[in-house]
Amino acid sequence: MSSRVQQIPVTERRHPRTQGLDRLPTRELLERINREDARVAPAVARQIPAIARAVETIVTALRAGGRLIYVGAGTSGRLAALDAAECPPTFGVPPRQVQAVIAGGRAALDRAVEGAEDSAARGWRDLMRRRLNRHDVVVGLSASGTTPYVLGALRYARSRRVKTVAVTCNPAAPLARLADIVIAPRVGPEVIAGSTRLKAGTAQKLVLNMLSTAAMVRLGHVYDNWMIHVAPANRKLRERALRILQQATGASRQQARRVLAQAAAAKRRAGPRHEPDALPVALIMLKRGMNATEARRRLRAAGGNLRRALGEVGQQ
Repeated sequence: MSSRVQQIPVTERRHPRTQGLDRLPTRELLERINREDARVAPAVARQIPAIARAVETIVTALRAGGRLIYVGAGTSGRLAALDAAECPPTFGVPPRQVQAVIAGGRAALDRAVEGAEDSAARGWRDLMRRRLNRHDVVVGLSASGTTPYVLGALRYARSRRVKTVAVTCNPAAPLARLADIVIAPRVGPEVIAGSTRLKAGTAQKLVLNMLSTAAMVRLGHVYDNWMIHVAPANRKLRERALRILQQATGASRQQARRVLAQAAAAKRRAGPRHEPDALPVALIMLKRGMNATEARRRLRAAGGNLRRALGEVGQQ
């Protein structure tokens, strides 16, 4: 292999097993894509020790009042924005706690703003606008690990002595040298050369799932394996909340509905500030025989950790 080829990031190289892709019949084309996709989960599994270190760093940061801030461009940025957007409705955390900074801003969420990723200065500037503090954690995502925008952002984070994590599919990349923790699943070249929305994108999505989910579990925003902080904002979610409350407490549907309504009313009376969600408050009411005000007070005193509020063994 020539030195020129060696300098090309692995995510940009041509895949020998998918050459002639455009000549394949549909079924064989899909089988080749699927075979390559099957390599992603094992590659991520080999990174679990690094992912665990990142989760512990994130948990420490969020407990201290810091934020989890993702930075990415293109597919990486959109995946980061998706993960950040889903944390409040899934785990009941305020939107500021998990944020995403994407090259090109909001416009890049639904259309490509390709040139935005080429400016390291813009990455530095956009992250600077988030007013980092020492408790924050910055996670830079770049499949190739060479995206100037993300490199600039991580350099700024390092200048502020903020903990940094790199998520890349190229462990030898410049991004890896800027981070305190490197998560680098080796997924190899893409089915279509350079199209990192494929295996690299899937790997990044799996890593993001693990980072946010494991951190929120450790922080007590999940009870057993229930989405205990789900906000009952529509019919499907109201049904989910009722089902969780019945399963977790043994209450009848009628009793669960009544207590959940009382908890929701108490939340509305508390005003616009971020208050404990109705479902965990209702669960405390049923399990500990408290009214909504007492249950809310107990949950706040436990820092939102439901197991701690209930006094149950196994709390984090």
